[in-house]
Amino acid sequence: MCHSTDVLECVVNISEGRNLGLLSTLAGVCAEDLLDVHIDGDHNRSVFTLLGISAPRRLSQCAVELLHLENHQGVHPRLGVVDVVPFVPLIGSTMFEATQARDEFAEWAVTTLGVPCFLYGTEKSLPDIRRQAWSSLIPDRGGPDGHSTAGAMCVGARGLLVAYNVWMSGDTSAEAAHALARQVRGDGIRTLALNVGDRWQISMNLIDPLRIGPDIAFDRIAQLVPFMQADIDHCELVGLLSEAALKKISSERWDELGLGVETTIEYRRSHGYHF
Repeated sequence: MCHSTDVLECVVNISEGRNLGLLSTLAGVCAEDLLDVHIDGDHNRSVFTLLGISAPRRLSQCAVELLHLENHQGVHPRLGVVDVVPFVPLIGSTMFEATQARDEFAEWAVTTLGVPCFLYGTEKSLPDIRRQAWSSLIPDRGGPDGHSTAGAMCVGARGLLVAYNVWMSGDTSAEAAHALARQVRGDGIRTLALNVGDRWQISMNLIDPLRIGPDIAFDRIAQLVPFMQADIDHCELVGLLSEAALKKISSERWDELGLGVETTIEYRRSHGYHF
């Protein structure tokens, strides 16, 4: 069993971002373990940042009961109503404990909810699952078919990362957006170019944020846009980042990058969060 549950973070991605009443219900079951909710109506997706292993189960059970994958429409790729469930060791816990929590959660999801789970971590990455699910990959836990209304879950153990979006101006073309995503991708940055309404978004996961943080990712895009007939409109942090990652960035740039002390995991742990 995993015992350092108070220092494991879990960042649950739910395939719902438009029904605020329903999201309020989901937030309510998380209680004091909820650190943040990031809602995106265009993606029709919300990111719940939680502490411990109990809240992810309460949230997932409620979401499976209330949501139906066939009713979902949104820009972001997804496999299930509870789409991604990564366990992340904070100071005081280890990757071994995060992996234990991942495996225990997946067994619980299959046994209690009947939802099959793909596992990611050192064995394979989340992008691997997105590319190969239901073709060359079947769920690691549960049967080979998805749940009739909830689909499947991607349950992982990983280090801290930063999810960060850069929104392009309205006159940025699809060709330019995809070129930007390709050229920025790699070296600690995973990217998708997503068409959101009448604009394009470069959606990024910064998987080594102490080395490549939001400032570096933003600057790489900013250096390329003059050559692509594109421009940056604004940027946003999805969820939270660590205090250490924030302190690597000059405080003079925090406003420009949509960051601040209140967007750190440590701040929310000490000050709490209310949906």
